[in-house]
Amino acid sequence: MATEIAANSLFRGPDCGISDNVVLRHDGGVITDISEGARPGPRSFVIPAFVNAHDHARATASSFGAVGMPLESWILRTALGTPVDPYLTAASALARSAKAGCAAMMVHYTRPSGTMPLVDEAKAIAKAASDVGIRIAFAMAVRDQNPIVYGDAKPVLAGLASNDRKTIEDLFVRAPMSPDAYIELTDAVAAAIAGPMVDVQLGPAGVQWCSKPLLEAVAENSARTGRRIHMHILETAYQRAWADQHFPNMVRWLRDIGFLSERLTLAHGIHARPEELEMIAASGARIVTNFSSNMHLRSGLAPIAAAHKCGCAIAVGVDGLALDEDDDILREMRLVQMIHGGLGFKATWTPAELFALAIRNGRRATGAPGSGELVAGNPADYVVIDLDRLDRDQIMPVDPMALLFARGNASLVKEVVVAGKTIARDGVCVGVDLPGVEQELRAMYRANFGKLEGFQRMWQPLSERLEDWFEQQLTCQ
Repeated sequence: MATEIAANSLFRGPDCGISDNVVLRHDGGVITDISEGARPGPRSFVIPAFVNAHDHARATASSFGAVGMPLESWILRTALGTPVDPYLTAASALARSAKAGCAAMMVHYTRPSGTMPLVDEAKAIAKAASDVGIRIAFAMAVRDQNPIVYGDAKPVLAGLASNDRKTIEDLFVRAPMSPDAYIELTDAVAAAIAGPMVDVQLGPAGVQWCSKPLLEAVAENSARTGRRIHMHILETAYQRAWADQHFPNMVRWLRDIGFLSERLTLAHGIHARPEELEMIAASGARIVTNFSSNMHLRSGLAPIAAAHKCGCAIAVGVDGLALDEDDDILREMRLVQMIHGGLGFKATWTPAELFALAIRNGRRATGAPGSGELVAGNPADYVVIDLDRLDRDQIMPVDPMALLFARGNASLVKEVVVAGKTIARDGVCVGVDLPGVEQELRAMYRANFGKLEGFQRMWQPLSERLEDWFEQQLTCQ
């Protein structure tokens, strides 16, 4: 059935700019027309729906005490937040992202629940996405080396009681999956869940966690099948030190095996050097920046303006750690603009240009169709912003996109439409009962919390050993 939405202002894209007093019509999930002549009504600003281009669809980490620590210990600490129910955990994360205005989200699935076969777990996540109504890219993350530190973990575990060592090994040490087995798993997941709203990708966790044969197999499969790849790269100072010591010319090697390509999206890249950014840009790969996550984990400030300057495609992600841990992607885009948008009179980009980059490149990263621009023939993926609240003073005409980047946040989102269907309205998800889901999840986590009592008890000595090990790597350079 054909639907129309009136807009006081509508942002089509960076080339067409903003149109005033128009009506957007869509049918069958596709925009059919945008024309002048909107009737008077509630003031609204219609814009392309957002994209969370890097995330993991997991529980909120701070609730499990993973606060104020670097990634290398944070990852281990978040074992306390291992999904107790894959469907509910994913539904919670996806619904938060959807009501914040996202049409698409990357699910780089790094921590399976262990409660069911992996293909069944992927099916549960795809069902959650379908119920929420959001597009997803799904990649089962894989690692086959360095499960505790980036090297030999014996010095970290030495001195711990045998029961404590067993606790750590049971939680984090697994028999590595062979490259062939991982490709077969990805094929099985794709056969089970891939479709118009789900893009199945390859998901190596990061170079320090993946052997060369595994990365080569991923590169070969991607080149042969056209399947996209999603991977972390050079997120922390310790990963940079590991690469410099153990894998010189790492990015050049990735380029030479065909890993770098327009099918690749790299998360973070905080410690990438200028020559590495140039290689990434030349390949057509994208970098997703995750500003608040980088700050929460003290990982550093990514060279996003420099990457953009050398032609690298930039997208924005939440990574499960938005500034207020509320999955507010609009606030994340504003933070990227504020930090990387320029110095003095020299601007890196305008707010409208950054917005368009984040949407277009985010859709490419997640496999969502179209550029995201609101033009006839593109998917009907859009967000309605409450213009009365955004332009609360109404003293003089002000560019609504400039206002959005000055004071916008998810509370201004009135409606979120994906593939022509409303998935959120006035901060409430239409397809799932988010408060009910979160209440059920909390009860399950509280009931299961005692199962990891041993891990909680020995956390302090473990974290001290982790700090010593990683700091030694920096002093060994």
